[in-house]
Amino acid sequence: MQLKLPFILSLSTMILGIFIAILFGINEDIFKNKISKDLSENTEIMQIDDLDARNAKIKTEENKSWRYYQRFHFHATGIGAMSLGALILFSLSLAPMMLRLIGSYMISIGGLLYPFVWLFAAIYGPVMGRHEAKEAFSLFGYMGGVFLLGLCLLLFSIIKYPHKLMSKN
Repeated sequence: MQLKLPFILSLSTMILGIFIAILFGINEDIFKNKISKDLSENTEIMQIDDLDARNAKIKTEENKSWRYYQRFHFHATGIGAMSLGALILFSLSLAPMMLRLIGSYMISIGGLLYPFVWLFAAIYGPVMGRHEAKEAFSLFGYMGGVFLLGLCLLLFSIIKYPHKLMSKN
């Protein structure tokens, strides 16, 4: 199970990205209506006295928040696929088991958690403010660094150690 879990996490990442795309296809108005409702509760925006300026700000924020939902989808499916490919390369490496295990977990956990910075910014950004929401959930953003470090370990193992496909066995 220790070796399978990173693969399960990577596949779960892709499934989450596809699942939200299915939800978009079923009824994207659910997301857009939530964004509009939450923006009407944003005190900073509602304090804008000029009605035209307020409506322009609301329109901008609606578009940005909707884009964050889409970014969750794009990042989850893309990073999930990259994670899966990287894990396959790691599994074919003759690098020490501990290096492969640590790198695999860094790739899969970082890849799974990173897209959530965009999902949580989309969910909470309309009420809190986009910047504030990204800051509040920045831990998930840092998981992109964990993912990158795992990829660096993979690169190191490819350079340093032979590959099962290249060995003479």
